[in-house]
Amino acid sequence: MKIGFIGLGNMATAIIGGMLRDEVVVQGSPLTAADIIGSAKTEATRTAQAEAFGIATTASNREVAAAADILVLAVKPVFFPEVIAEIRDAVDDDTLVVSIAAGLTLERIAALFGRDTNAMRLIRCMPNTPALVNAGCTAVCPGPGAAEADEAACVSLMESFGRAIVIPERLMDAASAVAGSSPAFVFMFIEALADGAVEAGMPRAQAYEFAASAVAGSAQLVLETGRHPGDLKDMVCSPGGTTIEGVKALEVRAFRAAAMEAVEACVAKARTL
Repeated sequence: MKIGFIGLGNMATAIIGGMLRDEVVVQGSPLTAADIIGSAKTEATRTAQAEAFGIATTASNREVAAAADILVLAVKPVFFPEVIAEIRDAVDDDTLVVSIAAGLTLERIAALFGRDTNAMRLIRCMPNTPALVNAGCTAVCPGPGAAEADEAACVSLMESFGRAIVIPERLMDAASAVAGSSPAFVFMFIEALADGAVEAGMPRAQAYEFAASAVAGSAQLVLETGRHPGDLKDMVCSPGGTTIEGVKALEVRAFRAAAMEAVEACVAKARTL
């Protein structure tokens, strides 16, 4: 089993690191560095990944495409037409192709390969940047030509660095927004919380630690208890207390509406890619 990566940026790094750390089993055998090959434009990137993981690297996308049993397309959406035009005749019909690009539909990707989605082993995935610290959340959407074994193999790869959730393609743009883009919103929220604490006299380093820890712990509480976020919010809001005053201040500024509009904006943009 050979897994190839075209593009060796942050997401590819997270996937490779997770696979090797967890010794992901694909087709009955745990993956090793010898099973992975990746391509990147710059020599510096190729050298860094080869040294970090012990994998084979090359400047040739075609070499990776020809060698891979599972081919992960880990380049930006804007580069897909160029990259696929370069590799399309080097990708075997039996190769499982995994895309981690936002916005590009299964039909469009298959068309770039000159193939039909029903006859191509193709899966769309949307990981997010917390994958870099093994806390990712990845949407997985198998194409109609992907077998159950293909889906299982892909989910195993994605679960090596966090959660993997299988969804229909009609939800991929929403998943891209609520999981893929939203870490940027959360980072802004953490920064704003820390700024408020600094204004109240707290040293900035401590403010970031408190704010980030509170956000991480709150998210974990939602996931582990399964309780509605509104119920958990109510637990913190004592009658006549400080928290409900803060909630009121956020509502005056349309906090929830702003968050909803941010997700809507990301979905709208994804549909234009």
